[in-house]
Amino acid sequence: MSTGGKVSVSSNLSNIRAALPSGVELVAVSKFRPVEELVQAYAVGQRIFGESRPQEMASKRPLLPPDVRWHQIGHLQTNKVRLIAPFVELVHSADSVRLLWEIDRRAAENGRVIDVLLEIRVASEATKHGWEWPELVSWLEGGEFRRMESVGFRGVMGMASFTEDGATVEEEFGRLRGMFGELRERFFGGDGGVFDILSMGMSGDWPLALRHGSTMVRLGSAIF
Repeated sequence: MSTGGKVSVSSNLSNIRAALPSGVELVAVSKFRPVEELVQAYAVGQRIFGESRPQEMASKRPLLPPDVRWHQIGHLQTNKVRLIAPFVELVHSADSVRLLWEIDRRAAENGRVIDVLLEIRVASEATKHGWEWPELVSWLEGGEFRRMESVGFRGVMGMASFTEDGATVEEEFGRLRGMFGELRERFFGGDGGVFDILSMGMSGDWPLALRHGSTMVRLGSAIF
């Protein structure tokens, strides 16, 4: 890897951190990136890395220092949970009851509690994953989630539509923030508590996400 590449990762991270408000966490989206680039980011203080494929995360983990915090940010199949259950810190993409129960089961097998974010679909594209809002509220009202002893519900995640229309993106982020607040008040304590993560904002729209209260941004191309 060239020195120029190292300077680029370092300067990109420095510029992004300078723009992030206090309390907002940065997830470096490292999917499909070579380990050498992750090492560069680690060398300048980045500790949270987000992967979309459990196999890739599991293969990279032994090559990075043990204090790296691994986040699953992509759609997660139930049969892949076992690959990351021993070490993953946060699953951003908890989008079904079946997946949540599998995370709970695999976490218990490993003597852990795995934190999750409820992924809610606010974008217009049919290709986006996530709960439909009425379905999620109905399920939470049933109280089944309270029986999951090895899952920690930490907040919500969502992706805005892929569009140049800033007004559409802002509307979707604003709606997601409202959903986050409603879930926290109705089901998770009401005072912030441990339901405190609003994960929204990627490389193309993270400044708009910050405007609407994001506490965690997921940036890939903006860094690498």
